[in-house]
Formats: sequence, C-alpha cells, structure tokens
Amino acid sequence: RWRMPSENPPVLMFDEPVNGLDPEGITWIRGLLRSLAAEGRAVLVSSHLMSELEGGADRLVVIGRGRLIADTSVADLLAAASGGRVELRTAERQEAMTVLARAGATVTAADAGVLTVAGVPAERIIALLTGAGVAFSGISEHRPTLEEAYMELTRDAVEFQAVAGREAR
Repeated sequence: RWRMPSENPPVLMFDEPVNGLDPEGITWIRGLLRSLAAEGRAVLVSSHLMSELEGGADRLVVIGRGRLIADTSVADLLAAASGGRVELRTAERQEAMTVLARAGATVTAADAGVLTVAGVPAERIIALLTGAGVAFSGISEHRPTLEEAYMELTRDAVEFQAVAGREAR
C-alpha cells in the first residue's frame, strides 16, 4: 500500500505503478499520473512494460547497462524507429519492386503480397506506381509500437536479446 506525501512535491517517482492491478485500477492510476502532470509536477514512471507507458508518457529516459541510452520524446523515438518505412500491398510485387528500386527505394518482400519500402515517402510511392500502371490495394506508413522502438534502440545495450520465434531455454 502506498500513500501520497502530505506536501506537494514538484517531482514524483513511481516504480511499476500498475503492476498487479486490474483494468479499473490501471485506469485510475493513469488518470492520477496525468492529473499530477497537469498540475505542473514532474512525474517519473519506471516500468518494464512499454505498453504501460505508450499512452501516457511525453518523454522517455532509457538506461541500459548503467548508461544513458536515450533522453527523448516518445514521438521522436517512434519516428526514428519507423525509419521512414512504408508497407505496400500489391499483387504485382515484381513490377512494384522494379519501379520503386529505379526511384532509389530499398524494397524488401515482407509477407505474401506485402512489400516494405524505405527511402521514398508514401506520396511518391503512390505517384510512381500509379504512373507506371502498377495496381496496389493498400499503403501505410510503418508505425512501430513503443516496445518495438525500445527493442531497436536497446539492441546493442542489453545482456540478453530476444530472438523472434524461439523459446527461451
């Protein structure tokens, strides 16, 4: 059980404040943290759950192996992690890859019918493909989650790395 201090400190620190709480408790804590920040206080939250921070944090300080890795806004971290990548859905994969590569894009095949494009903005991709008569069914800018951005940022600063598709032993 924790208590609020009797004074009005300008800086408050919370360590894993929603750990073990039910959804209603999590909502209440998030509201409390937002209201404290709205009062002009610095609210520091320590958490291993990026989803816990994604909707409520303005700035992130990331520490790995005892060193400061980043001190940035959530928006800037997510923008950097996106790498300007665009996901393109098309049945005409080879044609799209050829047109986009000629324009200087880096194109990789993701899933069946999905290409990941870097180096060319979405608006230019649309113009290039339309001009070349290459049909596509969808295009979206890659928007990483905070967890994905964190994993990319800390890739070289952690002792153990997660390997997708493999179980820990």
